[in-house]
Amino acid sequence: MQLTNRSKQVSNKEMTLMERAYLPAIATGLAITIKHFFAKKVTIQYPEVKRYLGPVFRGRHILKRDEDGRERCTACGLCAVACPAEAISMIAAEREKGEENLYREEKYAAVYEVNMLRCIFCGLCEEACPKQAVYLRHDEFIPVFADRDQVIWGKDLLVEDMNNRYTREAWTKEEARVLDLKKASGEVTNVVPRAIP
Repeated sequence: MQLTNRSKQVSNKEMTLMERAYLPAIATGLAITIKHFFAKKVTIQYPEVKRYLGPVFRGRHILKRDEDGRERCTACGLCAVACPAEAISMIAAEREKGEENLYREEKYAAVYEVNMLRCIFCGLCEEACPKQAVYLRHDEFIPVFADRDQVIWGKDLLVEDMNNRYTREAWTKEEARVLDLKKASGEVTNVVPRAIP
């Protein structure tokens, strides 16, 4: 009885002298080796040379500031709720008199922490944020941890440095789609990356 139509008929014919010597198989293997020997190397020298990660890569977390240097985060907690790994925790506080130049809204995150061991870099925190405060950089990796004390990132590591602002060509999906169409049609050739408006 035959169960499938994929069965193959096996022949038990005798091998020729050339097949028994395995010379054609050895020649084929050497040809493949020689072909790869002269091919372009795919290895990059990582610390010195860094590969372009692309616009959709999600790397290092950052808490954005506005153009005046005030923190955007209002400690609404939507990023923490959206996080499937429960890696984000925060404590909200109210802005005091005289702190208007530090925070945009009356409420801000006094403590904002991300556990980098738990984070799965899914980007859901980025999508949930109504104030466009949380981003995962597309151009920077998370550094290697040497100690467990380095895995909880607080505001000292997350808040954006105004002297080294995070820039992108497009900040929203719609803006990126329009930019891609313009690049494809030839309308735009060179786009200057900019900080979030």
